[in-house]
Amino acid sequence: MDSGTAAEESRRPAPANGHHIIGPDYLMDPDLTDRGQPKGQSFEFMMRLADSAIFRGDDPTLEPAKKAVRTQRKISVYIPAAYRDGTPAPVLVIHDGPGQLPLVRHALDNLTRSADPQRRLPAFIAIAVENGGNDGKNSQRGLEYDTMSDRLARFIHGEVLPAVRAQADIQAAYPKLTFSNDPWDRAVLGCSSGGAAALSMGWFRPDLFRRIAAYSGTFVDQQDDDAPEERTYPLGAWEYHSSMKLIESQAPKPLRIFTHVSENDNRAQDPEATYHNWVMAGERTAAALQAKGYAYRYVFSKATGHCDRRVFEQTLADTLVWLWSGERPK
Repeated sequence: MDSGTAAEESRRPAPANGHHIIGPDYLMDPDLTDRGQPKGQSFEFMMRLADSAIFRGDDPTLEPAKKAVRTQRKISVYIPAAYRDGTPAPVLVIHDGPGQLPLVRHALDNLTRSADPQRRLPAFIAIAVENGGNDGKNSQRGLEYDTMSDRLARFIHGEVLPAVRAQADIQAAYPKLTFSNDPWDRAVLGCSSGGAAALSMGWFRPDLFRRIAAYSGTFVDQQDDDAPEERTYPLGAWEYHSSMKLIESQAPKPLRIFTHVSENDNRAQDPEATYHNWVMAGERTAAALQAKGYAYRYVFSKATGHCDRRVFEQTLADTLVWLWSGERPK
C-alpha cells in the first residue's frame, strides 16, 4: 500500500480523554498491521541478573525453589526508520518483553509517517524488557512489578537504557544514538502486573517517566508480604485507589495515564475474590484519576479477559497516539 493511501485511511478522530466502553466485537486496527511502510531495525541482547545492582535475582523475598528466577533477561529493541541518528530519542519501555512489541513496530512504521497530525507518532525507540521470571508473590517478576517503590524506574533508567546505548550492534548501526532526558519523552507500557509497574514507575519517579499505559492493571494487593515496602504500603497497588487512596489524597503528579480493564479480567484464574477485586480496582483507579483532574483515558472492554489479545489489536494504536499527544501538565 502506498503511503498516501495509508495516510488517508488513517484519518479518524483523535482519541479522547475520559471513560470509554468497547466491544463485544473487535477488529484489528489497520495501523497495527504491515502497510508496506519503510521498516526500522530490530536488535536483541541479554542482560545478566547477577550484573545488576538493583535486581540481582537473590532478593530475600524470593522463593527460587518454588518460583524459578532467570539468570539473564532478553532486551528487544526497535528503532524506527523515521529515527535520525544523533537526535535525542523519545523512549517507550514495554514490560514483559517482547510483549506487544510486534504491534508497536507496525504502529511506528505507519504512524511516524502519518499525514494526519492528529494521528502521528514521534519516532520513539521501543525497548521491551523481559521480566526476571515467574509471577506473583515471592517471584522475581512480582518483585520487579508489584513492589510499591522506585526500584524498577531506577533499573530501567540507570541500567537498561545505558545497556541499550552500549550494545555493540546498536552502536555500529547508530553510533550517535542518544535518549532524550525530558521525562515527557519517556513512556511505559505494561499489562497485568506490568501495568501496575508502569503506573508505579511514573508515580514514584515522575522526574524520569511521565506517559503511562496500563492494560488489565494489577491494582490489587500482590506485593510480597515480607517486602520492606509493606511497612509503608501494606496493601500494595490497592493503595492507589482504596485504603490509603494515594491518587486522591496526594497532589496531582505531572503524568498522562491510560488504564484499561476487561469485563472478565482475571476471572479464569480466581472466579471469586480476585475477579471482583480486579474489575473493581480498574474502575476505582479510573474514577480516582478523573476526580483528581489527571489527563487520563480509561477503556472498559466487554466480553474480554485478562490481557486479551483482541483489546490490544483494536486499541493499541489509539492508545499510543493518545499517550504521546495532548498538553503537558505541569
